[in-house]
Amino acid sequence: MFSHLLRFLLHRQSVAVGAVFLVMGTLFGNWATLIPIVKSKFGLDDAQLGLIILCMPVGAALANPASSWFIHRYGMQKMTLTSMVAMSLCYLLPVLSPVAWGVGLGLFVTGIMIAFTNVSMNTCASIIEHRSKLHIMSTCHGLFSLGLMLGSLMASTLIGLKTPPLVQSMIISGLMLLIWLMVRREILQIEEELTAEEEPVKPKFTFPRGPLLIMIGIALCTNLTEGSMADWTAVYLRDVVHAPEYLIGWGLASYSFFMAMGRFSGDYFIPRYGARSILKYGGWISALAIAVAVFFPKTWICIAAFGMVGLGVSCGAPILYGASTRLPNLAKGVGLATLNTFSVATFLGGPVIIGFISKAINLQSALFIVCLAGLAWVYLSTRLKW
Repeated sequence: MFSHLLRFLLHRQSVAVGAVFLVMGTLFGNWATLIPIVKSKFGLDDAQLGLIILCMPVGAALANPASSWFIHRYGMQKMTLTSMVAMSLCYLLPVLSPVAWGVGLGLFVTGIMIAFTNVSMNTCASIIEHRSKLHIMSTCHGLFSLGLMLGSLMASTLIGLKTPPLVQSMIISGLMLLIWLMVRREILQIEEELTAEEEPVKPKFTFPRGPLLIMIGIALCTNLTEGSMADWTAVYLRDVVHAPEYLIGWGLASYSFFMAMGRFSGDYFIPRYGARSILKYGGWISALAIAVAVFFPKTWICIAAFGMVGLGVSCGAPILYGASTRLPNLAKGVGLATLNTFSVATFLGGPVIIGFISKAINLQSALFIVCLAGLAWVYLSTRLKW
């Protein structure tokens, strides 16, 4: 069952690209755990916090259409490495700012770097799958989830040790730059070796239709779930559940752990049972788990429920990202960039909607919207033809 993980670990380029996923997850996990601190520091309500968080998806949405052009111009290898460094440094900007609008500006710039890194690293993973005949996409996304868990746990520990947010972020960003030094050589050696039938088409943004349109619909639901869990679990545990301070990062850690486990096993289960079935049952699990957290707001029940959400959503992104890179008649990275333009806006912007609903009603009602998105994701999965 786990032989695919051994093949992954023995393939040095796969491990190198997977490390980039790990870095992105770790940095985001650290930031997500700092969100309640930023909220308290500037005295923000949920709607104001949501507006600040919105700056990140705005930056990502603006950068996504351009990402395929940069990949075509400079190469996916160089773009992966350059944007990885820039992203690690940009995550310091929100915690450096002494004013609330500066946090938003820092998140806007960070969102741009996230978009470039995301499209570049997924393109690298897809090329490795195609050239080496390996299934690695789900495992790579599992490393993102593992990073999300590690980032939230490290951040929670440093918060417990009374480490200033800036020092905390500098420590974690510094560790991520060390990983960059370790993987740089292997990523630069990734080869593309195009055949005559694979000559590159001029990259351009494409309006979604057909299978890509349905994939985007599913991605909107899965990314709304992922973004809401990343940005609001800590706030939910603190403000609704009234969990002890040292446990507020555990909801995100539980979610990330089970997401990682689902993704690490995904390259075994997806070929065996089919992508559509995995997507459909993942939607059911996520919707039911969120409902449990909404109706039974107790610390350990919510931590367990958030873990089940992670399991349900785990294989969504690997399936959709991998499929989008294999769409015919599109240049390298264009299908993924188009999918990502719509879906990453929901991953990063969906929590903004949650913030406004929370202010108007309450956070429990806002999270119930995510439960309904899970049901929509189930329906759309049945409409997708592979």
